[in-house]
Formats: sequence, C-alpha cells, structure tokens
Amino acid sequence: MLFRGIDMLDEHFVWQKNVHVGVHGDRIAYIGKELPTGDFGEIYDGSAKLLLPGFFNSHAHTPMVLMRGYGENLALHDWLTTRIFPFEAGLTANDVYYATLLGYAESLRYGIVSTTDMYYFCDEMARAAIETGVKANIGRGVTSFTDEDLYQSIAFRETKELYENYHESGDGRIKIDISLHAEYTSTPRAVRQLADYARKIDGRMHVHLSETKIEHEECKTRHQKTPAAYFADLGLFDVPTTAAHCVWVEDDDIAILKDKGVTVASNPISNLKLASGICPVHALRAAGVPVALGTDSVASNNSLNFIEEIKAFALLAKQREADPTVVTPVQALQAATRSGALAQGRSDSGLLKTGYRADLAVLDLSGPQLHPVYDMATHVVYSASGSDICLTMVDGKILYRDGLFPTIDMERVRFETAGSAARLSAGASS
Repeated sequence: MLFRGIDMLDEHFVWQKNVHVGVHGDRIAYIGKELPTGDFGEIYDGSAKLLLPGFFNSHAHTPMVLMRGYGENLALHDWLTTRIFPFEAGLTANDVYYATLLGYAESLRYGIVSTTDMYYFCDEMARAAIETGVKANIGRGVTSFTDEDLYQSIAFRETKELYENYHESGDGRIKIDISLHAEYTSTPRAVRQLADYARKIDGRMHVHLSETKIEHEECKTRHQKTPAAYFADLGLFDVPTTAAHCVWVEDDDIAILKDKGVTVASNPISNLKLASGICPVHALRAAGVPVALGTDSVASNNSLNFIEEIKAFALLAKQREADPTVVTPVQALQAATRSGALAQGRSDSGLLKTGYRADLAVLDLSGPQLHPVYDMATHVVYSASGSDICLTMVDGKILYRDGLFPTIDMERVRFETAGSAARLSAGASS
C-alpha cells in the first residue's frame, strides 16, 4: 500500500506534512516527499489523515472483555473475590476463544497492534491471535499457594506446552512470555523455579508488582522485603521483564528495576478505577527505568481506548508531581509505541521508520476537535479520540478499516460472547 500525501509523526514523533509512505510486504519500504517509483499496490488517499506507529498494549487480560461492567464500585480485593473469581470459575476454552477475538477487534478499532497478555486457556488465545493477524505476547498466569514442586503443577505444564507449541508462531507475531501472577499468589519456591525455567529458555517474564498499598506492605511483613526486592533476590528479573502497575514502588525498588532492566507497564485508568493509586512515572523515567503503557483488563477499565489511556498517563504524571512540565506528549506517545514494542522483544517495531515493521494506525483529522493544529503530538494526546482511528495495519496487512474487520466474523463473535456472558453471570450469581 502507498499512503499518498499523508501527514505523519516520524521516528522522532515530529510532525511531517504531506509525505508518501510505501509498504512492501510486512515492512515500511519508503518514506519521502517525492512519489516513489514502483508498484506499492493500493494507493490510500492521505488527505486529512495522520499516520502513526500502532500502539503496543503492555499489560492486559484480553478475555476479560466478558466482564466489562460486571464488577463496579468495588475495591480490588472485593472486586476479585465477590465478582471476578466466581465469574471466571465457569469459563471454558470456547468462552476464552471468542472473548479474545472480541478483545482483539476492540484493540484494532483503537489502533492497538500488539498486546502483552496474561490469562489462562492460552492455547485458545494464541489461536485467536494467529487467525486474526495481530501480534501478541501471551503468558499463562502462574499461581501457587502451596510449597509443592511447581514443575509438577498444571499451571507450569500448561506454560511449558504453550511455549513449546506457540512461541514465534504466526510468522513470529506470537511470542510466549513466562507469567507469574504476583507475589501474594505464589510461594518463594514457585518464584525461584519459574525464574529458573525462564532463564533456561532465555524467555521473557511478565508479573504484577506493587499494584496496591496492601499488597506492597503485606509483602514487607511476610518477607521483610518489598515485592521488587523479593523478586530480584529470587532471580525473577534475571530475564527481560515487564512489571505491571508498580504504583507503590519505593526509591530502592526503582534502583532495582533500573539495575535489572525491568520495563514498567503503567495502567493509569485501571488503577484510578480501583483506587489503587498513581504510578510514579516521572521518578521511574528520571531514574532510567523504561516505562510502557497498558490498559489492564476491560473488567477494571471498561474499554481498550488507547488514546484515552495515553491522555490519562500524561495528565496523572503531572498531577502526581504537581508539575505540568513532566511527561511531554512525545514521551507519552513513546510509552504507547516504541517502549511497548521493545518490552515485547520487538526491536523492529514501534516507529515509523524505513525497514521497520508496517504496524501502523491512521487517524482521521477531519473532526472539528482537531482544528486548528499547532503541534500534532499534542493533538493526538490531548484532543484526539480513539474513535478517530480509521485504519489499523499489522505487518503490512489491514486488520481494521472504517468499521470493518476483514479477519474477524463480528456477527459470530457478538453472538458467542453474548451467550457466554449470560451463562457465566447467571452461574456466578447463583
């Protein structure tokens, strides 16, 4: 495809007007002011459009779209124990498959090209990702409440089989991460064993970390260490790690995260909705800790509207520091794109740059809320809406365009997920 006469945010997120961007196969093959020679296939009229790198959702539980609006106005512990866990107890593989398709459709609608996911029935999630054409880092969330040998557990067996069957499948679009749910849902032996396995296969780790004050303080009581120090001592951070939330990390924790090269996935809207707190994004970035952006689950966010997430990310950092100069629009966009791509191990994604993967989103600039324009990055972060996304491309293939999803049967997905939601909510409340 040739995007002709389109505005774009270049690899430095600088606004470039009226350029031509050509895609060959799965790569960006040309960016320039002059029309390129050669056949790029379809010519896309870029008038009143902006080309962006696609968004990378660095922490999610995609199948939980089935629980959108199901557990409202509850603190995290009550939310989990009275609403979420009873609902999830009835989930089947078929439920997860169609819920994942629904979540990926919503992701594509909002310009998300890749998601770091933690859940179970992960074979069905991988199958949905392969069929849909999206990119995904999928991990089976491991929990262990006894001091049993983790390697004999169902959770570990499923993790190992998932890695062996699906890692780098779908032409490399699917990556399997090793996922520990959290400190409070595991034992030291389980953490150490899972860390050893991740190191053995040279894998990537995904974990919840210091999401709530209660979690953080109870860990200090149990182990006389913060969650970050506890995990570091057990070797969990010895492989590339994405740590979700990190709302309550302390100064020494930030030093650990920096030393270990851990990427923090901030989830501002979910943390606000559950009143968990505000991630210290400015302190993390100032210390050199990579910060990416996630939605968490739709059960605790209610949508996958990533532009809304970017705006909240930037605003909350300013509020937390009482300083309107922290987290610029460019820094917020970097967290939503390049930082997320690198956290997923996708070094050739997350930027509009020749030779990089054609993971792209197009924003419609025709709406009145986007005029006049003084700085385009500012407009995307503070003025645009997720509904302004009109095209999403992954590896050079259009997966969303003007309300249509060429790889997803939306009528079937809506039918199946409606049936799942009705059955599961009835079962959970009985």
